[in-house]
Amino acid sequence: MFLPDSSMSIENSLNLLIKYVEDNHYRGFDPYDALLSPFFRLPVLEDNKPLRFGSQQFLKRFPLNLRPLLLVPKGLNPVTLGLCIQGYAYLSQVYSDKRLEFIDKIGALTEKLEGLISKGYSGACWGYDFDWEARHAKIPAFQPTVVATGIITNALFTAWKLMGLEKCRDLCLSAAKFVLNDLQRTYDRKGDFCFSYSPFDKQQVFNASMKGVRLLAQVWSETHEAELQDTAWAAVDFVMKQQKDDGSWAYSLASGGGWSDNYHTGYVLDCLEEYIRLTGDARYEQSLARGYAFYKEHFVTDEGSPKYYDNNLYPVDCTAAGQTLLTLCRFGDSELAEKVAAWMSSNMQSEDGHFYFRKFRRYTIKTSFMRWSNAWMFAGLAYAIFNINGKADL
Repeated sequence: MFLPDSSMSIENSLNLLIKYVEDNHYRGFDPYDALLSPFFRLPVLEDNKPLRFGSQQFLKRFPLNLRPLLLVPKGLNPVTLGLCIQGYAYLSQVYSDKRLEFIDKIGALTEKLEGLISKGYSGACWGYDFDWEARHAKIPAFQPTVVATGIITNALFTAWKLMGLEKCRDLCLSAAKFVLNDLQRTYDRKGDFCFSYSPFDKQQVFNASMKGVRLLAQVWSETHEAELQDTAWAAVDFVMKQQKDDGSWAYSLASGGGWSDNYHTGYVLDCLEEYIRLTGDARYEQSLARGYAFYKEHFVTDEGSPKYYDNNLYPVDCTAAGQTLLTLCRFGDSELAEKVAAWMSSNMQSEDGHFYFRKFRRYTIKTSFMRWSNAWMFAGLAYAIFNINGKADL
């Protein structure tokens, strides 16, 4: 067993998952990796957005995994590495006898992350390892986004604060320059703004912009540079003005972006709580409280089943479940988080340790996705163990 023998279901579940992830060397399929198939390099498919987007969505939703037939390779996603760093950092505080082992693992993954940094930008930044046809953009492999960069730097910041790993801190300081200098900004009449999703668009996606806010607040807590605080202040103002009366946020300001879901809402809440705690800016504490009340009421059942949307139990989704664990624990709801962990272990985990992609009312997509399912559950389960053991709030 990777962790000490225990009758706790969370530890048993995480033991199985860690073994699976490490045995696969952190590589695996992704819901959006269809375009890695060599067939999409053929002239008829290379630039046909409807076919590329449709094929990507079909492969994501099909109950059977067709990727081996389409020669899609198992990829090494930078976000997977980041989330595993985050998980190892939490566990290092619970199992002190394994601290050196965790330091070695984080060091190796950080080295891999350094090799995957996108080139040509003001600071460290990352994208996914596959071409991605989004609804409103075409994002080539390794084109950096604030989402990928923000998830990774949050993990690195966690490793710095918990373990004092200087390389992790240095990468966060570098990445703040990417947020400040390379992302575009859309301003409102009062001068507040939304960070773009990537350097090449002007999408106003709230959780994405908040990931930039969180990174600036984290780095400001280390350097106290005025530009970081002032920029974060204006960006958080923009998103907070978009909060609905019920406490929720839409996904974006795009014409089709009015929906709310579990993990994007959880991202906003986690980033906002981190921003308030690190900067001492208490203006939005009530917004945070209203947002979390909406989240807890609408995105998790009393039995511990995480919900993807606020108005339907299905599908049960692994990224949503991992984020549910992270958000519940951040806000002190450890007992409910334990129920979520137990529910996921009983209903969504394979005997070999991997977590299934999504469970619908009548069927389950059991494909193993390394980033979407396994890495998010790794970080979520590890944080649940960290939280249950009464460690410092992070």
